[in-house]
Amino acid sequence: MHEHVKAHAAGETVTHASLLKIAVPITLSNATVPLIGYVDTAVIGQLGQAHLIGAVGIGGVIFSVLYWTFSFLRMGTTGLTAQAYGARDGREIAGHLLRALGVAVFFGVVLVILQGPIAKAAFWLIGPSREAEAAAQTYFSIRIWAAPAGLVNFALLGWYIGLGRAGVAFFVQLVINVLNMVLAILFVLWLGGGVAGVGYAALIAECAGAVLGLVIALRIAREMGASAPLADGLDWLKMKRSLGINADLTVRAVGHYSAIMFFTAQGAAGGDVILAANAILMTLINIMVYLLDGFAFAAESLVGRAVGARDKRSFWRAVLLSTEWAGVLAVLIGGGLWFAGPAIIELTAKSAEVQQAAGTYLMWAAIAPMLGVWCFQLDGIFTGATRTRDMRNTMVLSLIPFFAVWWLLAPHFGNHGLWAAFMVFYVARASSLLAFMPALVRASFPEKV
Repeated sequence: MHEHVKAHAAGETVTHASLLKIAVPITLSNATVPLIGYVDTAVIGQLGQAHLIGAVGIGGVIFSVLYWTFSFLRMGTTGLTAQAYGARDGREIAGHLLRALGVAVFFGVVLVILQGPIAKAAFWLIGPSREAEAAAQTYFSIRIWAAPAGLVNFALLGWYIGLGRAGVAFFVQLVINVLNMVLAILFVLWLGGGVAGVGYAALIAECAGAVLGLVIALRIAREMGASAPLADGLDWLKMKRSLGINADLTVRAVGHYSAIMFFTAQGAAGGDVILAANAILMTLINIMVYLLDGFAFAAESLVGRAVGARDKRSFWRAVLLSTEWAGVLAVLIGGGLWFAGPAIIELTAKSAEVQQAAGTYLMWAAIAPMLGVWCFQLDGIFTGATRTRDMRNTMVLSLIPFFAVWWLLAPHFGNHGLWAAFMVFYVARASSLLAFMPALVRASFPEKV
């Protein structure tokens, strides 16, 4: 194996500096991802029609559900690659990438082929107004053609993070997201493309990002001396482990986005104004999630390396340091949303009704970082350790209190009850994962007899 892999794989001491070296670039790159949703919403919001804001929000939710159903391409690849890196196994570093890319292209093509039934099912579940559905359909029918590229980007991002190449991940994501935002402004505000313009912007940006990411990945693999025959991409025994992890993460993703879809559907049931208000606030929460995920992703990489190297001390250092930083950032984000939220809402939507509604429920978006940070961090820890079965089971269990609280509160408190249920969902996810931490440690670092 190439010397570079040997020098940096095992026996690393996790410090604030090594953590931030991964977390800061990822946080910055992640920050640009939800900005796409915000810019898209803000650009469409300038047209002054609530149903168009709702349509972009619906489209964003649908693609979030579709892509994150295949979140194993990012999460599973990160954990497996980090462990291979910690174990100094160059063949598996390359092999995990080959298998992830193959799966990404296959399922991306499947999504394109099945776009008709997917759209029908999504709109049936959400139940928007006719005007909002028609506009969302336009957006969906354009952006869906980027599905193979979007899933390839997921796989590449997971591989970069697993290797600790956060700077590369930042660069590629920045190119994708800046290109998307620039094209959205150009197509909608300058060329009058409406919702279709937003769709074309996303399509072009995702395809360009996939090409760039593949070129860079090939270069990194060559520099590291990490290579594997193409047959490794089809090795059934190796694929079996990946598929087991992937199946768990798929169920987890479906559970997560079942909650998101239900939340969106209940907002739509309240009319276009509530739908638009919730879409704006959920966009702000998405920005929060992506910011905090920088430390969760760092935990994935560092925990995975520690597990691969069987270094328990580095494991606990990665857990504690990443969580400390994430907790501080969560408080800052929550405060920022509380004080800056009204100005952001006013900038995002011209409709006075939408502004008023979003302001009414702003407090929930401000609370979300302090409640959500713990489940995000635990997700990162469990991903790095590839304890995906625990992630699957706890996600399914967490849906029970979510629906129960909604059922109890929504009839009396309306949209406030819906938001309260979503916060309980965060708490349930964190609590259930924390209960499985002792088992994770025992399995990852068995005591020597």
